[in-house]
Amino acid sequence: MTVTVADATPADAAELAAVAAVTFPLACPPSVTTEDVADFLATVLSSARFSEYLEASDRAVLKAVVADRIVGYAMLVDGVSDADVRAALTALPTVELSKLYVLPDHHGEGVSHMLMDAAIERVRTRGAAGLWLGVNQENVRAQRFYTKQDFERVGTKRFQVGDQLHHDFVMQRTF
Repeated sequence: MTVTVADATPADAAELAAVAAVTFPLACPPSVTTEDVADFLATVLSSARFSEYLEASDRAVLKAVVADRIVGYAMLVDGVSDADVRAALTALPTVELSKLYVLPDHHGEGVSHMLMDAAIERVRTRGAAGLWLGVNQENVRAQRFYTKQDFERVGTKRFQVGDQLHHDFVMQRTF
């Protein structure tokens, strides 16, 4: 299996949204309702929203491709706008790893590691001192992955999905 990681383009928006529709629900705690997931997908992870993200100068979307099919993606966002996150971070300037998702049938194949490596390289070339992310406190699998990638927990933040307010850990990797 050959995996290629590259910059996503506006032509990838629909396929990225399809990957998000499969992967985002897997990262949610069991208490999140189907309706709230559907609303989040429609308002934050739709094809139209990915088109906006791909055109934004403060974002980068990396795609992992196997056999001409997107099997995962990572989204980077320059800076930090959340006051709780800003107070927790020690490495500035910083970039947020807003999303890193891989289709379940490609888990365990190293795709997430390749996306992470490409994201870290991109952030370093931008001259950032660190990379940060938010991860749901119940998503132990993701926390283990990020810890193995040299992220450490530095705080908490709130994350809204539908009507539910969730509490995420803020994790940071410094360079």
